[in-house]
Amino acid sequence: MSFEDIDLQWFAAEDEGRTEEPSEFKLHKAREEGRVAKSQEIASSLVMLFVVIALIVAAPTFLRWCEEVLRFFFTRITEKDVLQPGYMAVCYRYLLRMVIPLTLIGVVAAVAANIVQNRGFIFSLKPIAPDFNKIVPKLGQYLKKTVFSFEGGFNVLKSLVKIAVIAFTAYLIIRSNIPRLLGLLSTANVRGAVGLIALTAAKILVSCAIIFLIISVPDYLVQRHQFLESMKMTKQEVKQEYKEMEGDPEVKSYLQRQQQQLLQRNMPRAVAESDVVITNPTHFAVALQYDVARADAPQIMAKGTDEVALKIRRLATENDVPIVENRVLARALYTNCDIGDTIPNEYIKAIATIYTQIDYLNKKK
Repeated sequence: MSFEDIDLQWFAAEDEGRTEEPSEFKLHKAREEGRVAKSQEIASSLVMLFVVIALIVAAPTFLRWCEEVLRFFFTRITEKDVLQPGYMAVCYRYLLRMVIPLTLIGVVAAVAANIVQNRGFIFSLKPIAPDFNKIVPKLGQYLKKTVFSFEGGFNVLKSLVKIAVIAFTAYLIIRSNIPRLLGLLSTANVRGAVGLIALTAAKILVSCAIIFLIISVPDYLVQRHQFLESMKMTKQEVKQEYKEMEGDPEVKSYLQRQQQQLLQRNMPRAVAESDVVITNPTHFAVALQYDVARADAPQIMAKGTDEVALKIRRLATENDVPIVENRVLARALYTNCDIGDTIPNEYIKAIATIYTQIDYLNKKK
């Protein structure tokens, strides 16, 4: 195979034409599939840090257990079968007592790191679902992603920085402890020398974990930028998504319900910012606001019946919002309009009359 045989389309930009920012719907769908921006460096750094800290805290206990195991076998060294199943079970039991807590701490740290990055818990089987398309080798895409790309260069630079950090940190810590270590060895203090070596290793691990955690912050920012870039859409995709959302009754109904619930939760503020409240007078209440920059006609800011209508009138009174009694109009607006809708054309004349009256009263005041 020669270079002439390689199709140049392998190196073509896959995201050509993807100039539009990803929509909230696309990001939400990707999140449901388990595709979010996250850095593996944060998870690995936190796992390393917490496991090392746990190991340091539990080191005296682990050392005592190791001494017990050694004592157990040394006292039975003269027996014929030292490696009989009962003796090996003792060794395995002590090993599990040391390994299981560290493993659990590492798992908890990894899960916590992912939950923080995902901004919540996400459960999806899509990332581990078998995909036979990935089996087909794509040399051009692989080289583009791992070598001829910003992501590939950044990963290489990140690895070199981590190696340099480990080497430099280990050099500084070991150099500072060499005189003390030589002094302990010259006095044949083996236990003290082993303790100093363990302390030195712990310092190196903790220092590297903290530095890696600091390095993971820019890595997360880069990964987030790369993720958003990969989620960008073409103009055709934006139009197609808009058509699908507008044409899907379930999606449209869901969005309307979400908008109405949001506006309903913000009722005190919505009523306070309204221009007028039209009542039935006791059974219905509808709050209107006319914002020229937002809509061509007044909008329904809040509406309700019975107790909700009473609350709307009370909020209007507290915030000096005019209350106008119009039985027919209040009932019609409540029945035919939802929160956030603009006033239909058939009610414009009646609404304009009310706004004219309010404007006259305000000028008179």
